[in-house]
Amino acid sequence: MAESVAVICEQLIKAVNVMMDAESSQRYRLEALKFCEEFKEQCPFCVPCGLQLADKSQSPVVRHFGLQILEHVIKFRWNTMPQQEKVQLKNCAMGLLSNGTHFILEEESHIKDALSRIIVEMIKREWPQQWPDMLKELEDLSKLGESQTELVMLILLRLAEDVITFQTLPSQRRKDIQHTLTQNMDSILSFLLTILQLNVDEYRRLKSDPSQELKARAHSRVGVATLNTLAGYIDWVALVHITNEQCRLMEILCLLLSETELQLEAAECLLIAVSRKGKLEDRKPLMVLFNDVAMHYILSAAQPDLLYLLIWKEGSHVEVEVPGNLNKFMEAFLAFTTHPSQFLRSSTQLTWGTLFRHEVLSKHPVIVEVTSKYMRATMTNLVKTGFPSKSDSPSCEYSLVDFDNDEDFNTFFNSFRAQQGEVVRIACKIIPLEAFQMAGEWLQYQVKSPIDVGPTMSEGLCSILSPSVVQWDAMTFFMESIVGQLLKTLEKEKVPVDQGIELLQAMLSYETRDPLILSCVLTNVSSLFPFVTYRPHFLPQVLHKTGIMFFPLDGFFRDLTRAVKNVRRHACSSIIKMCRDYPQFILPCFDMLYCHVKKLFSNELLLTQMEKCALMEALVLISNQFKDYEKQKAFLEELMAPVVVRWLSEEMGQTLLNPVSFLAFVGADQVMNDSNIEDQTGINRSRISFCVYTILGVVKRARWPADVEEAKAGGFLVGYTPSGNPIYRNPCAPQVLALLPNLLALIRTHNSLFLPEHMARLSETFARAYDVMDVEKNVVLGKDKGVRGLQFNADMSVLFHILGHAGPSLNQDFYTIEGLAEQLVSSVLINLDHVPDHRLRAMLHILSQLVVSCPQEYYDSLLCPLLGHLFAYMLQVSKAQFTWEEEVCGEKQVTQEMLEEELLRLDIYMTFLTISFNCLCWKDTSNCQRTASQVCWTLLKQVGVVYSAECAVTWFYTSVLKGLQVHGQHEGCSAALTLLAFLIYEALRPRYSELRVVMTHIPNIQLEALDQFDQRLLNPATQKAGEKKRKEQFKKLIAGTVGKPLGQQFRKEVHIRNLPSLFKKVKPEVNRDILETSESPALVSLFSPLQDDI
Repeated sequence: MAESVAVICEQLIKAVNVMMDAESSQRYRLEALKFCEEFKEQCPFCVPCGLQLADKSQSPVVRHFGLQILEHVIKFRWNTMPQQEKVQLKNCAMGLLSNGTHFILEEESHIKDALSRIIVEMIKREWPQQWPDMLKELEDLSKLGESQTELVMLILLRLAEDVITFQTLPSQRRKDIQHTLTQNMDSILSFLLTILQLNVDEYRRLKSDPSQELKARAHSRVGVATLNTLAGYIDWVALVHITNEQCRLMEILCLLLSETELQLEAAECLLIAVSRKGKLEDRKPLMVLFNDVAMHYILSAAQPDLLYLLIWKEGSHVEVEVPGNLNKFMEAFLAFTTHPSQFLRSSTQLTWGTLFRHEVLSKHPVIVEVTSKYMRATMTNLVKTGFPSKSDSPSCEYSLVDFDNDEDFNTFFNSFRAQQGEVVRIACKIIPLEAFQMAGEWLQYQVKSPIDVGPTMSEGLCSILSPSVVQWDAMTFFMESIVGQLLKTLEKEKVPVDQGIELLQAMLSYETRDPLILSCVLTNVSSLFPFVTYRPHFLPQVLHKTGIMFFPLDGFFRDLTRAVKNVRRHACSSIIKMCRDYPQFILPCFDMLYCHVKKLFSNELLLTQMEKCALMEALVLISNQFKDYEKQKAFLEELMAPVVVRWLSEEMGQTLLNPVSFLAFVGADQVMNDSNIEDQTGINRSRISFCVYTILGVVKRARWPADVEEAKAGGFLVGYTPSGNPIYRNPCAPQVLALLPNLLALIRTHNSLFLPEHMARLSETFARAYDVMDVEKNVVLGKDKGVRGLQFNADMSVLFHILGHAGPSLNQDFYTIEGLAEQLVSSVLINLDHVPDHRLRAMLHILSQLVVSCPQEYYDSLLCPLLGHLFAYMLQVSKAQFTWEEEVCGEKQVTQEMLEEELLRLDIYMTFLTISFNCLCWKDTSNCQRTASQVCWTLLKQVGVVYSAECAVTWFYTSVLKGLQVHGQHEGCSAALTLLAFLIYEALRPRYSELRVVMTHIPNIQLEALDQFDQRLLNPATQKAGEKKRKEQFKKLIAGTVGKPLGQQFRKEVHIRNLPSLFKKVKPEVNRDILETSESPALVSLFSPLQDDI
């Protein structure tokens, strides 16, 4: 045998070297790999060969392969090995730990890892029942030297990871080992702390002696391994083990923060400990870390995350003593917030937010004082500096380490700023007036500071990185965060109105023509606008600043650079926001604003189409405050007159009805050679866009009064529904309904444009007009370039938005349109086969608004025809794109029966059901989980009672099981699909015996268990098990359907047998009948029928 082992080992060494040699050809490498794998699977000499190859005289690669062989034997042959061979292998493995490794600093880390895996695999199979002295043996092993101690630490860590973290064991074995670990936790932690203390002491003693450097490093290595092992246990052991002996563990860890070689691992242990959840009473001992000594070590080590220990759960009512040195602690933590590293600053924000939210600590004088300092620090941190490509800030040096490039930094800083804004709003609740004063001082400082454009190529105008813009942008964000929270926090009489008006006047009187600075001015005016409600006489000045200044009659800002377009767009948004939030307050200035808008409209060159739509939308919002139906209707008629004339013109009607005419009208069939020339077709496109955007703005914004009495008095209320709900009329209804036919015609034409004959008419310039919008791609890619036709491309989604808003806006006037369903089907749902999927997604999303808002009385006349047509198309698409094999019942037969034999409403249900159950097998995990948990059973239980096709029910159930086969390895999908299968089987199995036939096809199903489950299900009187237990039984029945992910389909299974349980339940003795006992023969004879004389 020895000769055979030697020969095989020699061959294995050659094979391993061939596999690992970079010069080997692929053919030889594959042959060597095949030889090694066949050896592990078939050779009876694996153990002696593995031990010989693992000898420390071999090369590291060969040794590692030898250890792999031993691990393979334990994993796949352990259950069939004789007990004597198991003991021998265990002893040999322990021998490798004792003397089979090199010095701790010389040994390869992968050899140590492989050795620890071998021991852990044996522990998982034998401990504690068959190997009760395992912990004692490891303890004895640690006394042999630093190398053995490190290996013991690796073993204990890997054991905790496999059992607790990854849970790679069968349930019973995991419970046995975890229970034993818990029982021995006191001794395990005591052992770890002893090892840690001994090695740290030796390290400290020897590190100053140059001649003992290697010995000191060895003890340091053991200390690091011990701390890593502690981290693996601190995360899950009972808190009492962490806090006992007056938090001795915490004390040791704090002291280790002063050791450079150990502080990172010690800090990780501390962070895990203080991050543990639990009862506040149990966590209270952690306050020991607030003593001066512990705090000194923590702050000296510069570990800001450890401040988490300061924060208890929000809403705590546990009375705790606030540390006397809290002030010192907060000052130190504030230093981290002002550190040059932007990343380090951001790491403190979560703690600040939790601290300021705390209902007890947030009121403490020390916290109130530090809140002011935090605000000052944030004013600096909000300034966007520190790009890694620059050197204009101390932060740049740190950014070179923290970020890959400027784009990475930019993404981070946007998130960091959002974090700061949230914390500032929380902090403002603590010191609202002081925070507002800081913001005001900053604003006044910026107003008085000269504009510094920095290096620029924009003819003296600022760029986004100009020093002044960076400062203005930070100040604006700070002001916006403060003012919003200030008005929510303070009572009305305590609001600093005079100070707010003073700041608003500073903004109104500030003069500049730089678009980027003006955008910040606009934001500040919008933020400070609530103060105008206290001083109404300032309203005209605000409207003048936001409206007339940016849309003047003299053509100022007519040079529409990108920056100018952005600031004008910003002005539009500000006006709409003010009119939306304060319409009643702005109502007195309506005539002035309307007059100015009409003057602007008189010259088409003064405004873009988008700006016109925005100003009209603002006017509509204010007109809602007329609270007079006739007056508002007359205004809307006047406002929309140009749109109505243009939209209902004969030329427009002919254009919108004919795809060929439409393409010619918008110039999509023409090649545009000079993009700077505004051709007539460009004007046509902009006019169509203006019409549809105006209609959308009016439909979306025009409303009746919210108060029923005001609506009734104003003539908006026209009646009540049978259920008593009021019925209103919208003053925009007559105009919008008149425009609706051409809107539907445009939708029909848009859908027809995707037909091949019309696609062929597109010129080279517009060839990509129907692709995914470049503006959407550029958002992801960070690019600015686009292609012609984007605005024309966006009109289609606007049309669907109009339909989506028409229902809730126009109410009865819309739903009572004669033949509405037919009109929608013949326009919205026409030629869908040719419409790209990304267009259909937008259409379906917006049409859902129409469905949700539809009153119940119009379900049959509108929704059933509309959804029936839509769902039939969706089913057709799903059948074309997804095909599934081995159907128990043919899908065609089922769906044909559904579509032909049922009533209209049932037809829609069944079509939708077929789509829903079909998509359970699609390779889309999130879609499968949502459909299984929210849609399938909700629909099926509605029609299951009336629908009796056996093959349809079989197909539904089979679809669920196929979903488990595809997605069962995902926990979320598995839970949703298993519950769905359980509900279907319990509800329909009594009526459909075919479901049992389906169950019999499940691999490895136990028919006896299935029969028992069916018997209890079909005989409810015998049903004793609760719902939870029934679900567990059913889950076991269908376990064979759960498929494996591709990466595990060809993986060899590891089987770990259960050992005799440690938790045997002692059954109580059954009470014996007193008549059956031999202790009372007299009582038995007393009732004997032979006793005639009684």
